[in-house]
Amino acid sequence: MDSLLSHLTSWKPFRAAVIGDFMLDQLIYGDAERLSADAPVPILLVREQLHRPGGAANVCLDLAEIGGSVTALGVAGADSTADILVRELRDRRINTSGIITDPSRPTTVKQNLIGRAQARHPQKMFRVDYESRTPLSAQTVSQLLNQLSRILPGVDVVCIEDYAKGVCTPELCQGVIAAARKAGKPVMVDPAKLPDYSKYRGATVITPNRTEAEIASGLSTCGEATLERNATVARKLLEELDLEAVALTLDRHGAMLLERGGQPVPVPTLAREVYDVTGAGDMFLAALAAARANTCSWLDAVRFANAAAGLEVEIFGVEPIPLEKIHDSLLRLSTAEHGKLRTLEQVLVEVAAARRAGKKVVFTNGCFDVLHAGHVSLVDSAAAEGDLLVVGINDDASVRRLKGDGRPVNAQNDRARVLGALGAVDAVVMFPEDTPMKLIEAIRPDVLVKGGDYTKDKVVGGNFVESYGGRIALVDLVKGRSTTGTIHRMLGRSVPSA
Repeated sequence: MDSLLSHLTSWKPFRAAVIGDFMLDQLIYGDAERLSADAPVPILLVREQLHRPGGAANVCLDLAEIGGSVTALGVAGADSTADILVRELRDRRINTSGIITDPSRPTTVKQNLIGRAQARHPQKMFRVDYESRTPLSAQTVSQLLNQLSRILPGVDVVCIEDYAKGVCTPELCQGVIAAARKAGKPVMVDPAKLPDYSKYRGATVITPNRTEAEIASGLSTCGEATLERNATVARKLLEELDLEAVALTLDRHGAMLLERGGQPVPVPTLAREVYDVTGAGDMFLAALAAARANTCSWLDAVRFANAAAGLEVEIFGVEPIPLEKIHDSLLRLSTAEHGKLRTLEQVLVEVAAARRAGKKVVFTNGCFDVLHAGHVSLVDSAAAEGDLLVVGINDDASVRRLKGDGRPVNAQNDRARVLGALGAVDAVVMFPEDTPMKLIEAIRPDVLVKGGDYTKDKVVGGNFVESYGGRIALVDLVKGRSTTGTIHRMLGRSVPSA
């Protein structure tokens, strides 16, 4: 995990091409509170209509949200729906110059009827599809390949998103793979549910789910989902298709990676509240491609993709998951191994993710040498001021300068570990200076918290925080509780009066 987190702290923009079945999702929301008088079917009273790019278009949005500059290559009809799809993509800074108009087919539309009953959460009631599954003509395939050859020198990774709507013909897929291999560009494929994957032969990696892999390989895992059975299916695909790797997605069991010449590696996922699996495969492909474009190992790339897809299933509908949110999720996953101690770069990721979610960031600081009830009261009060509490602690050298010889009693990593065990604390970050000013300037907290023994004019960073609209909160101290007093009591000495 450390190598992945290291890559994420130095994440770089990348360029991607996405080829496949571009669609438009229409979301029609309404109230479904009564049945029709002439048939036992619910009536949907429409309240709102939204349009979202779907299929390969959704992969484009996912890539853009995690740092990619994306060019779309696909087909749309000569209809008003195509205009909406292209506009939606352009509004999200996707290059649509590679989308070709084909008057012989409609733009693929997935019309979702979504009802709310008694003001509860939305529930998909029905879906209406407008599409053609007729394979592309040789002329249209040639046009798409020409578009790819035009942009291929400038991209880092090529993604094929196949929903079996006739765009990803064997001729197109093999043409894309051959051109990419000649140019030294990796090709990532999210395959369709097909019995024959030969059109993907020579790709870099495929990302089927367990069901798709069983159908394509002709093998079954018998529902047991054991590593050995999953590996048998993946190995057959790896060898028959001349792939570099197979990333098999396994729903609640996470994923499994099999590299050429390597052993199968399970990649578990966190237990999540699954709300809607729509878009999880798109997100997995996009995140895998982004991680490889950032030179992550295959294992770290699958870890990253697994985390991204896991976050996708927690939301209703399809929404791209921002890079900061994925990074934050992986940081929290590492908490079990490393506690809540963060570098400044890591904590800034958590802060950015919190702010994107509309949350309030709180900061407080101290030496926290011998943890006592006063410290607990301070962090509890600080946490109540917002949503994400970051605690800065002085490193050992800084404590020694401030408190004198013999301090700190507890070393910096021990102090951070104990402080991080408090439920109110979200992140701990260490600083070597005598004051936390550099941390405050970097984090820019919404609320800066100190104990009531301070006045606002004495709070380090107070003027800075107030300069951008933040505020200072002074919280009551627990009388008679201090580190110095605790140490004196431990040594059998009288406690100095305040």
